[in-house]
Amino acid sequence: MKLADLLAGAEVLGQSGNPRVTGVEYDSRRVKPGDVFVAMKGETNDGNAFIAQAVAAGAVAVITDSDRTPANVAWARVPEGRRALAMVSANFYERPAERLAITGITGTNGKTTTAFLVESMLVGAGRKAALIGTIEHHIAGEVLPARHTTPESLDLERWFRHAVDEGAAEAAMEVSSHALAQQRTFGIPFEVAVFTNLTRDHLDYHRTMDEYFAAKKILFEGSGTRPPRHSVINADDEYGRLLIKFSKQRGSEVITYGMSKADFHSAKLEITAQGTSFQMITPGEVIPVNSQLLGRVNVYNILAAAAAAHARGCSREAVLAGIAHLTRVPGRFERVDCGQPFTVVVDYAHTDDALRNLTSLAREFVKSTGGRVISLFGCGGDRDRAKRPLMGEAAGRASDFVVLTSDNPRSEDPLAIINDAVVGLQRTGTKYAVEADRRSAIRIAVEQARRGDIVLIAGKGHEKDQILAAGPIPFNDVEVAAEALRTLGYDCSMREASA
Repeated sequence: MKLADLLAGAEVLGQSGNPRVTGVEYDSRRVKPGDVFVAMKGETNDGNAFIAQAVAAGAVAVITDSDRTPANVAWARVPEGRRALAMVSANFYERPAERLAITGITGTNGKTTTAFLVESMLVGAGRKAALIGTIEHHIAGEVLPARHTTPESLDLERWFRHAVDEGAAEAAMEVSSHALAQQRTFGIPFEVAVFTNLTRDHLDYHRTMDEYFAAKKILFEGSGTRPPRHSVINADDEYGRLLIKFSKQRGSEVITYGMSKADFHSAKLEITAQGTSFQMITPGEVIPVNSQLLGRVNVYNILAAAAAAHARGCSREAVLAGIAHLTRVPGRFERVDCGQPFTVVVDYAHTDDALRNLTSLAREFVKSTGGRVISLFGCGGDRDRAKRPLMGEAAGRASDFVVLTSDNPRSEDPLAIINDAVVGLQRTGTKYAVEADRRSAIRIAVEQARRGDIVLIAGKGHEKDQILAAGPIPFNDVEVAAEALRTLGYDCSMREASA
């Protein structure tokens, strides 16, 4: 493919040369002979500083968003490097996204479970579907690890190409606010866009809730493409109600969902330790739902996914098959069962709203046992400091005992982070312990538990490492919790055999 062909549809301010190109890269360390190197300005690094390394590695052309053009190599100058990367990547892989019906899910909480449910419902309809998400990617039955909630556009188009080659016609995709703001999804036509909710998170990046919402809204207005044909929106969320009006103005067919008043809503809700049952009221029928996913938050996730599946023409039977098939999502209310007489759960909750939902679910969970709620959490370093006391207060309000520890401290002092969070925790008057070492903290939480209690290990969920100032170290909350249970004499062999 020639450089000019790669640039079709991109905004080009100037160009010199038109060599044949055999690959595309934005990381100079991965450049191979024959590649075009897309040099773009990032949040912390400027890819233009690595043009010489890319050329030395064999790049035959450079696409740059710098005013300075490279010498002795073909080049194209563009106003926006990330937007150019999106267009070039789509062209290189022969526009695979246009051959998929893509459902994009955005929001602060619930993206992962909703995406898993949408994929499961599409498969229940007999369709080949791909999943691109925070935990992992699914393509034609293959499970692949995920590095980011939403990959860079080049990686996305590579995944889409693989999915199309394997016969997929549908895709469910988590879409993060960072990806939308950074134009990683530029040019991708979404058939369905889903909005779960918006609560305080990522304000270290977006600065204000208005900026955070503006990033989410990009999915519903279209980025270099038409708006989504269908917008599925949580009508119980205040930002969702703003988005309903906006999406209608953009010409999308809006489908609302909510707990009691919306196109898709619930009735006769029952939550037990075994699962969740309710009647799903849809525009055309009433569907009895039974799911092993627990709590009100998963009612929202099921309603959102069912509305999205409805927009994709899935039948009642496909929706029910999808719900029945999905019994767990890694790191989302994931139980660690070693035969102990109390419940241990690992969950990704890492915002004050998510902690409120989690502890509220746990409180319902122990109603029948008369047990206590023991919560463990920490706050991420190098992130929004203002949410730390809010998380402390959220954890304390519905817990009987809290263990405050480290999450991913990154470059910050773990004790300084804990001191920010403990202010909110102390407002609640709840008994608590502080232990900066997360492994020791998990052991403390488990040792506190008695028959009928529930232990919530919140914050990291599916993550397989902990990010410290010196770099990441292997750390898996599920494995560490099982290790603590083994130390107490419980038999985890059956759990390990089934894992």
